[in-house]
Amino acid sequence: MEDQNKKSVSRRSFLKKGSMIGGVAAAGALSAPAVLAQAPLVVKMQTSWPASDIWMDFAREYTARVEEMSGGRLKMDLLPAGAIVGAFQVMDACNDGVLDAAHTVPVYWYGKSKAASFFGTGPVFGGSATTMLGWFYQGGGAELYRELTQDMLGLNVYGYMGMPMPAQPFGWFKGEVNTVADIQGFKYRTVGLAADLLQSMGMSVAQLPGGEIVPSMERGVIDAFEFNNPSSDRRFGAQDVAKNYYLSSYHQASEAFEFIFNKDFMDDLDPDLQAILKYGVEASATSNLALAMREYSKDLAELQSDEGVTVHRTSKEILAAQLGAWDTLIADLEGDAFNKKVMDSQRAWVEKVAYYELMNAPDLGLAYEHYFPGKLKM
Repeated sequence: MEDQNKKSVSRRSFLKKGSMIGGVAAAGALSAPAVLAQAPLVVKMQTSWPASDIWMDFAREYTARVEEMSGGRLKMDLLPAGAIVGAFQVMDACNDGVLDAAHTVPVYWYGKSKAASFFGTGPVFGGSATTMLGWFYQGGGAELYRELTQDMLGLNVYGYMGMPMPAQPFGWFKGEVNTVADIQGFKYRTVGLAADLLQSMGMSVAQLPGGEIVPSMERGVIDAFEFNNPSSDRRFGAQDVAKNYYLSSYHQASEAFEFIFNKDFMDDLDPDLQAILKYGVEASATSNLALAMREYSKDLAELQSDEGVTVHRTSKEILAAQLGAWDTLIADLEGDAFNKKVMDSQRAWVEKVAYYELMNAPDLGLAYEHYFPGKLKM
């Protein structure tokens, strides 16, 4: 029992006791040397990404900001997928206290509840990823996330959404695909509710982490795939196994990064350090999006100029079929009361907020075509 009590002493209480002891010693012996500065508190954080992925760069921007804002009181031990647990296991590791924190996406713990997919890869009602990030922080999404993770699944975690991702491409194919008939029977990689969606359109779907995609293509386990963006795709060698890259899709159009923290670890921190970890997520969203805009566009151009990739826009026929498939899937999902509550909340938010966004937005494609004629393939 004594050992167990010793283990339960928190890091924060240990540091506070050390501070008190130092104060007593200093008061009792003014001539003694100054008390040494406390060592930083190490935060063990793993991502769901390979070490070479641009998303590790995004995670580093978060950890660098946290360390600087904490004045060195926090030290982030950032690890890639597989360093401690697999890419899809970071939620469990945070829940169990094996990790203090993780950088991932909700769809990677979709196996616990399909509702996880609503926080990144759910139905597209007309809002962008930015619209849906707004829903999380200002439209009730954060409370629904807390209800799902803590109340329904009993997970000992806090979670916050970060950078809103640009809509994900339909992906990589060996040949052209222009009609719904063209995609029938494809063995295709995606994740979350997008797997259900595209399976209903005639594809055979495998849910794989990013690092397993190209090897699976090479072995014939899959013959088409999407991951997320031109930079990640290029870094893991998508262009080596397929040459037709289709942009524009409704299968994952409103995702954001997820930052998970073990609840006990977070609660045990001083309030200012809690705030730094929490609001560092918002700070990283701005820096990540700026970096993504630079790198995604550069890599897309170089995939075409240097790697022999042909970039297409997904056909209106396939996009329309995706919306029709969402209609059917939504009707099935609404049989679950929590699913319906989340989708009702999202629909109300999108109807109100995206109306303003879409009505107010000028036709940027028209302006782009005016200054850079002939480049867009609409």
